[in-house]
Amino acid sequence: MSHRIEDYAIIGDLHTAALVSRDGSIDWLCLPDFDSPACFARLLGDASHGCWRIAPDPEITAITATRRHYRDDSLVLETEFETASGVVRVTDCMPIRDNHPYVVRLVEGLSGSVEMRMDLTLRFDYGDAVPWVTSSEGLLRCTVGPDAVALWHMVDVVGEELSSVARFRVGEGQRFPFTLVWHPSHEEPPAPLDAYYAVHLTDAFWKHWAATCTYQGPERDAVVRSLLTLKSLTYNPTGGIVAAATTSLPETIGGTRNWDYRYCWLRDATLTLESLMRGGYFDEAAAWRNWLLRAVAGDSSRLQIMYGPSGERRLDEWEAPWLPGYEGSSPVRIGNAASGQLQLDVYGEVMSALYASAHAEGVQSRSAWNLQRSLMEFVETGWREPDDGIWEVRGPRRHFTHSKVMAWVAVDRAVRTLEEWPDLEGPLDRWRALRREIFDEVCAKGFNESVGAFTQYYGASELDASVLMIPLVGFLAPDDPRVVSTVAAIERELLVDGFVLRYQTSEDGAVDGLTGREGAFLACSFWLVDCLHLIGRADDAAELFQRLLAIRNDLGLLSEEYDPRDARLLGNFPQAFSHVSLINSAYRLSGVDPLALTRDADAERLVDEGPGVARAAPRRTARDHRRRTKRRHP
Repeated sequence: MSHRIEDYAIIGDLHTAALVSRDGSIDWLCLPDFDSPACFARLLGDASHGCWRIAPDPEITAITATRRHYRDDSLVLETEFETASGVVRVTDCMPIRDNHPYVVRLVEGLSGSVEMRMDLTLRFDYGDAVPWVTSSEGLLRCTVGPDAVALWHMVDVVGEELSSVARFRVGEGQRFPFTLVWHPSHEEPPAPLDAYYAVHLTDAFWKHWAATCTYQGPERDAVVRSLLTLKSLTYNPTGGIVAAATTSLPETIGGTRNWDYRYCWLRDATLTLESLMRGGYFDEAAAWRNWLLRAVAGDSSRLQIMYGPSGERRLDEWEAPWLPGYEGSSPVRIGNAASGQLQLDVYGEVMSALYASAHAEGVQSRSAWNLQRSLMEFVETGWREPDDGIWEVRGPRRHFTHSKVMAWVAVDRAVRTLEEWPDLEGPLDRWRALRREIFDEVCAKGFNESVGAFTQYYGASELDASVLMIPLVGFLAPDDPRVVSTVAAIERELLVDGFVLRYQTSEDGAVDGLTGREGAFLACSFWLVDCLHLIGRADDAAELFQRLLAIRNDLGLLSEEYDPRDARLLGNFPQAFSHVSLINSAYRLSGVDPLALTRDADAERLVDEGPGVARAAPRRTARDHRRRTKRRHP
């Protein structure tokens, strides 16, 4: 039987991540990287598809209570199992990688004695390939094709039904370390780590990183945990941030809306940059921005909505028929065909992300500006075309309102850049005129007077939560009557038990080309929090924010969606977009937003930094705010 999505924790090493269930089983792990084939895929099938469980032996003793937590502000997970004969703790972590990915599991007796059992079932290539296993004292070697995994241990391991099993007793004060490491099969296994020292170093790394967070407002623990989650989804070699650690966790149980999210979405770029800079993490924001610049370089008319962690463009989608899917939700998809869609909004996301980054730092890179000008060459004509929309629908292309708003954002950020850095070159007057043209068209065709709201696409009566971005991106002021009435319409039509649907789905798939329903989209629910706050409904915003915090799992983690009917998380997990939106909403509600302390354009002066950089000297930037905050909160 599958565990509920909220029963999982994440551990990671900034290259990949593992999901650990409440019962002590690692049910998902892709090695060596986020988008590599999984060697533990029980999450999408059963134990025969790969897992690694260490827990009290169910044939001998029953678990009477389970407690788990992260060590303070870290990604070191501790799970305590209480039995009639004693209490044992399993500590799990993935040390920050030097060369090879390790998973360290440390079993410690806290009281009495407990009969333990380890079951290691390695199945490479998403649960399809059974490895060749050899064993010697203290070392288990598992090999198939190019992949190999070594397990260093201090127990007696035997083979049982294509799995490796160990039974051992843990008394009070005893410790049993397990160190698993992946390596290319043509190489010898790397040496084992000192498990105790590895746990200590991993714990220290995450706590040091978390301690630099500058947020001091309400719900700080939730913000820090979300920032840690965002960091755990970072691919350290490139700075890319994947949307989630998993593929094909369903948007509705038993449905077909199952997608691979182990890639980097351009759409997330702006909100991610904002959340990192708000938290004071400028190095991570710069790395994400640089990944963005590398990934989108090339023909601007062929800009993709997503790329691989290293900027890979080919993300061919295929299905794994041997995996039955999470709770029977099939198909299981590897890769994502939406990477080939036309989504105009990503041009606005990229332009806004680069503008936000330069705006906060007071520096505009000329190489970045050259790329932005190339993007604008496409936007100037491409904005008129129908597209596939923000939600990656697999139905007909339409003139989606959100897409047009984000095309306006692209032009607006280009105009603002030229206004704030007048030594940069660009057709300012032409872009100002284009900005006005797009604005007028969206207001005329995207707003439905009879509905009293901006609708999903031109001429439609259906609503779409993506239009909540209109005041958040500066298209209209929050107090504009059209914004207020749109928020009210979305509350009326798209709220389910207080949570926001992206749009109303239909069995015939008329809008999105897909059948079946889906859960409430958590990022949209946080956008509603932001809009309610901006239009002056502070109490309603705070109440909804607390409802959203309450549906996190016991470790503070969120997936993509939530099913109010069954009161459970849905979709890929943990979801960066949900945690980014939580962070940004917390800052807005706190009343202290460092991004609001950026430049006063009228007071800027330009400093010549040579041919590569245009530098503005603003009164205050977000980085200045970070420095001042650190002085106040050492």
